[in-house]
Amino acid sequence: MKGGCSITRLVALFSLFAAIVPAQGAQSVQSQKACAFCGMNFVQYAHSRFVIEYNDGSSFEGCSIHCAAVHLAINIQLVPTTLQVADYNTRKLMDAEAATWVVGGSKPGVMTQRAKWAFEKRDDADRFVRENGGEIANFDQAMRAAYEDMYWDTQKIYTERKMRRMRPTGQ
Repeated sequence: MKGGCSITRLVALFSLFAAIVPAQGAQSVQSQKACAFCGMNFVQYAHSRFVIEYNDGSSFEGCSIHCAAVHLAINIQLVPTTLQVADYNTRKLMDAEAATWVVGGSKPGVMTQRAKWAFEKRDDADRFVRENGGEIANFDQAMRAAYEDMYWDTQKIYTERKMRRMRPTGQ
């Protein structure tokens, strides 16, 4: 059964994340240089960075809303108190729930096929849509899209990693 095998792999992936994240969750945001899930550098991905602070004092910094969604899902026992995302243009952190989001468009996303970008100013989001496509969204719509896309995004990551392992060394 092809579908059952994929579901099993997805469950295994989340189990792996659950085993890794609690040890990393207590790290301060400032001490991290790369996303705990995918290893993407925060300087390089400053335009899509996502920071979560929880009621127990722990925090998580990820490269994107995709990795933030994974962290939220496997840490359901924690209550987020602050959700911040980087403005696509300025890279400054802002309230993720107050941001204007763009879902989709021609610009490749971070850890996802369907991009999700945050903008502090609605005018900047509108300009981005005119130039690159996509749809204006609020935070709930962007987060819902992240969860909807997670299965296919995870499958793509599995496939890319499998292809890398199959390449002869030295290439």
